[in-house]
Amino acid sequence: MREKKNLVKKSAVALTIMSSVFFVQTVHAETEEDIQQQRSEIQSNIDDKKDEIEEIKAELVELNEKIARFEEAIEANEKKIKETKGNIKDVEGEVSDLEDKIEEIQENIERRNEILKDRISSLQENGGSSSYLEVMLGASNFTDFIDRVALVHKITQADQDLLDSQEKDKEEEEENKAALDNKLNELKDLKDEYEEMQEQIVEQKEQNEEAKKDLKKKEEENSDILDDLKVEDQVLANKEKALKEAREEQERMRQLAEESSNESSDGDNSSSSSDGKVEQFASTSDNDAPKPSGSMVSIVTSVGNKYIGNSAYKFGGGRSASDIANGLFDCSAFVSWAFGQAGKSLPASTDGLIGVGSAVSASNMQPGDLVFFNTYKTNGHVGIYLGNNKFIGSQSSTGVAVADMGSGYWKSKFSGVVRRVG
Repeated sequence: MREKKNLVKKSAVALTIMSSVFFVQTVHAETEEDIQQQRSEIQSNIDDKKDEIEEIKAELVELNEKIARFEEAIEANEKKIKETKGNIKDVEGEVSDLEDKIEEIQENIERRNEILKDRISSLQENGGSSSYLEVMLGASNFTDFIDRVALVHKITQADQDLLDSQEKDKEEEEENKAALDNKLNELKDLKDEYEEMQEQIVEQKEQNEEAKKDLKKKEEENSDILDDLKVEDQVLANKEKALKEAREEQERMRQLAEESSNESSDGDNSSSSSDGKVEQFASTSDNDAPKPSGSMVSIVTSVGNKYIGNSAYKFGGGRSASDIANGLFDCSAFVSWAFGQAGKSLPASTDGLIGVGSAVSASNMQPGDLVFFNTYKTNGHVGIYLGNNKFIGSQSSTGVAVADMGSGYWKSKFSGVVRRVG
């Protein structure tokens, strides 16, 4: 999505810069001082945006470092939580084993108690507690008596020792279980603490991630603004350059007009144009018509290309530096300007241009010749012939453009008048 946006933006920027070279007719005349002042303000804004973008980048670096630390901590904590959970599982297993063992000991004790109860009941059924005494008194001699006493004592002592041992085992296992329960509780508390800490770190990381997104968005917005400012500055730079070139061109044409005027005052075959400029004319016959100069023809037939699609027709336009900078011409001013670029000074009116150079038949037209059309008046429109029935001129519907005079509208309007400028 971002790539598509950048592509659209680049196309728009390129179009803006191209169109700014010659401007549209809605642009008002401005002095170079005005443009320089505007550029100074824009340059200041550009510097401010660059500083702001650098600050954002510094914040992004700091945020990235924070996020990296959080990620490292989260990874270490996850490992610790996992380890603690494993320990909890082990201890729970030990507690479970101890519980089983205690239960088994308890069952053994209860089973022994049942045996003793059964034994006591059996003795009572055979004469009660005197049975042990009868066993001892039934001895045949003293030695037998001693043996019987020892045997009875051994039996009763064994029963008591077994019960005591079992009780002791039970107490030890219960103590071990209590210790494991404490350890288990400690591990569970530790796990809870780790998990709570982990939640806080994850939350902080997410907050930093959101801050990073906001900063990236802000950086993109500032970059877009910076691009717009650079485009605006480029537009003004183009305007400044165009005004300078137009001023220089006016000065050059003024000098050419003065030189032409001085030369014509010494010649024998001269005439005055309708706008007051004096022009030198050659023979009007086709055979004596001067051949167009290759260098001049090349210039006058191509110099206007830069205005194609970047100009507008303006009645009386093309006679000031501002109009030329903005690409605002009428037909005759465009022709005059084009020849001026080749070092040839011509009048800037159709009435003046109709009398310059030499008359050429339509069948003998060559690139660089002036061609006239009957529009709002006879020979009211003029252009520069390019060859192949094409001519370039400032047309009212298109501004400076190449048109076809071999068919359609311009064919019907072609007056047949052709002038070749030597």
